[in-house]
Amino acid sequence: MGVTRKDALRILGGTGVAAAAAALTPGSAASASGEEASGVIRRDVCVIGGGASGTYAAVRLRDLGHSVAVVERAGRLGGHTETYHDPVTGGTTDIGVLIYHDMPLVRDFFGRFGVPLVRYTGQGGTTNHYVDFRTGQVVPGYAPPPPAALPAYIALLQQYPYLDQGFELPDPVPAELLLPFGEFAVQHGLESIVQLLNGYAQGLGDILRIPAIYVLKNVSLSVMNSVLTGSLLITQRRNNSELYEQATTFLGGDALLNASVTNVHRGPRGIQVRVDTPTGPRVIRCRKLLVTAPPLLSTFDGFDLDATERAIFGRFRHHRYWTAVARLSGMPTGVSLVNVGADTPYNLAPLPGWYGLTVTGVPNLWGVKYGSEGPMSNQAVRAAIVADIRRLRTAGSYPVELDRLEIFKAHNPFELVVRPGDIAGGFYRRLYGLQGRNRTFYTGAAFHTHDSSLLWRFTEELLPSITA
Repeated sequence: MGVTRKDALRILGGTGVAAAAAALTPGSAASASGEEASGVIRRDVCVIGGGASGTYAAVRLRDLGHSVAVVERAGRLGGHTETYHDPVTGGTTDIGVLIYHDMPLVRDFFGRFGVPLVRYTGQGGTTNHYVDFRTGQVVPGYAPPPPAALPAYIALLQQYPYLDQGFELPDPVPAELLLPFGEFAVQHGLESIVQLLNGYAQGLGDILRIPAIYVLKNVSLSVMNSVLTGSLLITQRRNNSELYEQATTFLGGDALLNASVTNVHRGPRGIQVRVDTPTGPRVIRCRKLLVTAPPLLSTFDGFDLDATERAIFGRFRHHRYWTAVARLSGMPTGVSLVNVGADTPYNLAPLPGWYGLTVTGVPNLWGVKYGSEGPMSNQAVRAAIVADIRRLRTAGSYPVELDRLEIFKAHNPFELVVRPGDIAGGFYRRLYGLQGRNRTFYTGAAFHTHDSSLLWRFTEELLPSITA
């Protein structure tokens, strides 16, 4: 890994190739009937999952006059959008979701909740040092190569504009999209930007082995256009979670937090969703279901999946990604550490391992990004982070001490993928064919990509089918 995600954006923006590129609605939770008091909730749509896609869908469904209930396992809405509030300085730092595209839909969603946006101008005043975290030593003489292949990469993205919209793939799927990205990169002369793309595509595992289609969707045409035109957005108060806090207030009792689905029955007379909540079991009776949680078979425990649904969802596998905020002493101010392999192809850092230790803008706080292709317990990841920070000191590279991890989050499962043979065999055509089957609809990263702005656009385009 040659750059962090933030640094990738900074480098891309400076390459000189820019020219190449609330009133509750009727039927909502406001009118708690005697039936609701007894544990039965009637809504038009039940949304399973309150991350970026689920929250957006719920708000927009209410806007369109449809009653909703959102079932979310966590104690908050927002999913991978999380913010740490430092009690020492009063500063904030976002982990997980960092930036947004400048699209009318994005500005409208933030604007309706009074959350101001500003242009992202990079993490000014920071310096990257390149360290092999396996040894804790600075890699001597290492510097990221100039991204000479960026124009070629943009031209490739323009050949496949449909990747920017979702997984509506042609038949047959272009064979080169199914190549391991390492082979794809060599075939198209992209070697000079492999590290750069890896820095942005955190959480995708070993990008040299993953099918090229997933890299091109993650570092997409929208991403390139936003970066090269300088039109990326962040929240003015550096607090992305504020959007979801406001949405939670808007949804009120329609957002069931710390809740888990125990059973779903989709019958001819409607859908019944049984839910465990902190205040006891509830039954949601609805006309339609919208699933935004990762569509692994484990997600659907208790669901009445039919054979077609089970066969499709059973093809997914996933990667793993963790984020944290570390309070450090002895770390040079303004210095971010990028994990690079001293002896690996393209100097990509081996996984499991760090992507980097990044400046947050809040004194004494650094962001941690860690990835793995295979299973790893949260305890093992925490132990590895602690050991690797200590190794920086014992190697004599930096006199750093870890005071504590202020926040530690597992963003798992992350980046659901299928094998090239599945893609070639029409997997995504069959996946999209599930929309509306058994009065159930789907949105979320597995149906497009890990990008809140693009997921909101995908969800917006799905709403007419849900509300029909």
